[in-house]
Amino acid sequence: MQFIKPKNNNTDKVDWLISEQVREIVKNYAEYCEYSESEVVDMFLKNLLKDEDFLKWIDGIRHNKRMLRKMGLEEFMEGEKLG
Repeated sequence: MQFIKPKNNNTDKVDWLISEQVREIVKNYAEYCEYSESEVVDMFLKNLLKDEDFLKWIDGIRHNKRMLRKMGLEEFMEGEKLG
């Protein structure tokens, strides 16, 4: 038997403004894939961690250890370069 794990165990409420078009896209995509709108946004934004230029930018920031830890990129903290 496998136990059920919570989907969003570390969630924070945010207050962002988005265009009506983007709001409608997220709403309809969530309906299509049967996830909540929050889950769709969460999953999609994690794709930003595949942006090599973003990762290089993070790597160039001094004292980036806390930032890496918060983004779940701890494996890059021990001497490895991002991107």
